[in-house]
Amino acid sequence: MTKLSVNINKIATLRNSRGGDVPNVVQFAKDVQKFGAQGVTIHPRPDERHIRYQDVYDLKPEVYTEYNIEGNPIRQFIDMVLEVKPTQVTLVPDAEDAITSNAGWDTIKHKDFLIDVIKEFRQNGIRTSIFVDPVLKQIEGAKATGTDRIELYTEAYAVAYGSGNKMGIKPYTECAVLANALGLGLNAGHDLSLDNIKYFKQNIPDLLEVSIGHALISESLYLGIENVINMYLRQLK
Repeated sequence: MTKLSVNINKIATLRNSRGGDVPNVVQFAKDVQKFGAQGVTIHPRPDERHIRYQDVYDLKPEVYTEYNIEGNPIRQFIDMVLEVKPTQVTLVPDAEDAITSNAGWDTIKHKDFLIDVIKEFRQNGIRTSIFVDPVLKQIEGAKATGTDRIELYTEAYAVAYGSGNKMGIKPYTECAVLANALGLGLNAGHDLSLDNIKYFKQNIPDLLEVSIGHALISESLYLGIENVINMYLRQLK
């Protein structure tokens, strides 16, 4: 079964929009685990517009499943991850002013940088994953960095599927096959939803984990968080 990691950034966004501590991100993380999620994902950004750096530390003792911290590996981010020691760190090349992640790494151009960063994390016992586009040469480039896993950036798949084009899955399947052959663990995320997750899962061999936030939280406004998490878990079996 593919693991479901719930990205709770949107809960922090809602909290920050009003001030105070409602909704409480730590309590929400505890609840999604209680409801069956096998991981919690956060993506702190330098401006702390949603997840704050303090949240990263507050969540550490409460996440007893997989704790995945995403982000651009600037020095502040690297030092925080080394101190917290989550289960996994996912490296994302987003600009500081990006609304959301919108591209994977160029693993060839940034090979040396990624090698150095990944080495530092792995020496400290932290599993690494690289956010990548579904391009075969980028999967090969990721292997050369020493990363444990890759996370396929799935926005293009979601857009294609939403327009009725199921062939949008093809490059993802091809990249998954290559990743498996190279010994890379396989994660995926971005714009996956209850509408498109089952077809994605069915066509991606050995998919280890999906990280879902925006769609899952939005769906939960109508259907309830406990119900939605279990709906995802059924789709991912």
